Amino acid sequence: MATSTQTATWRERVGLGEDADWQAAVVLFTSLVLLVVHWQWGRPPAFSGSGLERSLVDWLGDGEAGEYAGTLPYLFWGVASVLMRIAVPLGIVVWVLRRRPADFGYRLGGIARHLPAYGVLYVAMLPLILVASALDSFQATYPFYDQAAEGGLQFWLYQGGYALQFVALEAFFRGYMVFGLRERLGAPLAVLVMTIPYVMVHFGKPTLEIFAAIGAGLILGALALRSRSWLPGVFLHVAVALTMDVSALAQETGSLGTTLGLLF
Repeated sequence: MATSTQTATWRERVGLGEDADWQAAVVLFTSLVLLVVHWQWGRPPAFSGSGLERSLVDWLGDGEAGEYAGTLPYLFWGVASVLMRIAVPLGIVVWVLRRRPADFGYRLGGIARHLPAYGVLYVAMLPLILVASALDSFQATYPFYDQAAEGGLQFWLYQGGYALQFVALEAFFRGYMVFGLRERLGAPLAVLVMTIPYVMVHFGKPTLEIFAAIGAGLILGALALRSRSWLPGVFLHVAVALTMDVSALAQETGSLGTTLGLLF
C-alpha cells in the first residue's frame, strides 16, 4: 500500500500536488463519466423495450396494476438517477476524497432562512411558466408521459419518478460538481463550469427552456453555495416542473379546474 508521501509524490508528478487540485480532477473526471453513463443508460429510453421492462410488465400482469406499466420508464429514471447521481458520487466523496457529505451540500441545518429566496424565484418564474405552457413546443413536450393526462395514479406515479430524478439532478450539479470544484476554481468559476453540462442535458427540449437553463444553473449554483446546501433547489425545481405539467394539461383541457379535478 502506498504511503501518504508516495501518494503526494505521484500527485506532484502529474501536476496534482494540492488536495484541491486532486479533488477537482476527481470530480471533473467522474462527472464526465457519470454524465455519459446516465445519458446512455439512466433515462426512460434506456428502459423502454429492455428485458427489465418486459420482466416488470409480465410481473404486473393484465390486472389493475398493469394499467400503470407506462409509468415504469419514469420510475426507472428516478431510481437510476439516484444511483448514478447520488449513490456513486457520495461513495466517491467518502471513500476516494475522504470528505464529509456535508462538505458537498448534504445538509439540512440552516437552510430554512434561505427558503424565502427560492420562494421569490418561484413567484417570479410563475408568469413565464404560464406563458410558455401555451406555446406549441411546450405543449408537445410536457408532460413527458402522455397518459399523465388521465390524471389520478397515472399522473402521480409519473410525477414520483420525475421528482426523484430532480433530487438526484440537484445533488449532482449543485452538490457534487459545485462544492467539489469550488476549492480549486473559486465560487464563480465552479458555478459556471457546472452550468455548461447542466445546460447540455436540456438539449432536445424547447429552445426557450435551454436558454432559461443557463440562468437557472447560475442562480441555483450561487444559491447552493450561499445556503451551503443543494436541498432547497429541489423544492424549487419540483415545484416548477409540476406547475409546467399542470399548466400544459390545463391548456389541453381548456380549464385549470377540469385539470385539477382529473389529478385529484
